[in-house]
Amino acid sequence: MKPPLNIVGAEPLPQGALAVETLGMTMRFGNFTALDNVSVKVPAGTFHALLGENGAGKSTLVKCMMGFYHATAGQMLIGGREAVIDDPRDAHALGLGMVYQHFTLVPSLTVAENLVISRDDTPRIIDWPRERKALAEFMEYMPFRVPLDQPVMRLAAGEKQKLEILKQLYLGRRFLILDEPTSVLTPDEADEVLGHVRALCSKRAISVMMITHKFREVTAYADDVSVLRRGKLVGQGSVRDLSHNDMAAMMIGTEKPLVPTARARVAGAEVLRIRGMTARDRSGLKEIAIDDLKVCAGEIVGIAGISGNGQMELMEVLTGQRAATAGMVEVKGQPYHATREESQALAVRSVPEEPLKNACAGRLSVVENIAFRSFDRSETGRSFWLRGSEIHKRGVELITAFKVRTASPEAPIASLSGGNVQRAVLARELTGKVDLLLVSNPCFGLDFSAVAEIRARIVAARNAGCAVLLMSEDLDEVMELSDRILVMSEGRIAYEVAAEQAELATIGHHMGGHA
Repeated sequence: MKPPLNIVGAEPLPQGALAVETLGMTMRFGNFTALDNVSVKVPAGTFHALLGENGAGKSTLVKCMMGFYHATAGQMLIGGREAVIDDPRDAHALGLGMVYQHFTLVPSLTVAENLVISRDDTPRIIDWPRERKALAEFMEYMPFRVPLDQPVMRLAAGEKQKLEILKQLYLGRRFLILDEPTSVLTPDEADEVLGHVRALCSKRAISVMMITHKFREVTAYADDVSVLRRGKLVGQGSVRDLSHNDMAAMMIGTEKPLVPTARARVAGAEVLRIRGMTARDRSGLKEIAIDDLKVCAGEIVGIAGISGNGQMELMEVLTGQRAATAGMVEVKGQPYHATREESQALAVRSVPEEPLKNACAGRLSVVENIAFRSFDRSETGRSFWLRGSEIHKRGVELITAFKVRTASPEAPIASLSGGNVQRAVLARELTGKVDLLLVSNPCFGLDFSAVAEIRARIVAARNAGCAVLLMSEDLDEVMELSDRILVMSEGRIAYEVAAEQAELATIGHHMGGHA
């Protein structure tokens, strides 16, 4: 193999894990500086965590490293020598690879087919006996296996994530950037995948930089950590020398987010009851079935589950987006079909996942989106069309109260960051009387301070006597917020436990369908 042409110097790179370093990396977009003089060093064979809130510059940094962006200033060193990376192909040729947050596999193809077609030198006519033999030999040296003849669509999420990593190793990558690699995995799957990655680092087969928001994973698997805030490097160090509070302080600076408060009361009267409810899932081929589920005033009932196990369909039934095929839903003892009139009369509010897509009109302004529930109602509840000045006044008050960061109250809500879209939706849904709050993945993809504040708002609603049904794929979130925990698997409630008796491993097993 000839030495890459974009390494300064003629000597080929050493085999095994790569040492990668950025020196003074800076990226400007016009007058905006997204990355400001960032220097991060990842020694060969180490596992490095990259922390920071959304917009802190993490994605910009790794895009510069991988050649998606051309840095305004700064250098990259690979194996101690300067590297010039003009595009991702250069990065790949130098042994750099990236595993993205969302899978990049072809679902209808087998594992073997996904691996072979990922190569640049894949022939037009593939000699499959020869390729399968080579793949089998490759797998013999890997610390984990994925069945080669299995279609990707039949793999569990953990197996898909393993395959994404195997694909990078198969392609000869020796420095991996992992972008939120465990966001769709159960705790057991996450520990297995990261454990294997850590073992490869320990053997100096690869080096790793992982973008994550999960401090537990940083503490368990990383050697070192770097923290970005508003484009600047604000902290670095050995993980063994830093507590979770130290990392959080570096991420958010002097800003102190709200924190969830303790319980204010015991659970009260029943608010939501579901009996014998069935509905078709998103494929139309399977059925979700909720035999009996109740949520009382002053409690949070958390539903844990891996994506695709019926949580989305349940939320859609409860918000009127999907018809139930049987059974009944009651709110405060009355039949509930999720009409606007019923939700107003029974004080039911909802915060669906992907709020910009499912709970907002992206081109309308922030204040207009906040007004969706109240534009035709006065303070006394009598129906009449509010004046634009009144809508604007209310909207500005809520933008301030919920700390929604926006260039202007009249800015399109689509121009806001994910955390600020969620704050605006919560401002709308938590204003006024709220007896039942339906929430789905409220903090997915959000940064540390936004997560802390949004969770605190949900807990405050519970403490004020609201019944909360929380559906989340983040088990840490369910464990932290819930009073009772249910696990949804294969479209059904598979397990229930009081929060004070809950064990992470047991819930994780039920989520994976292993119990």
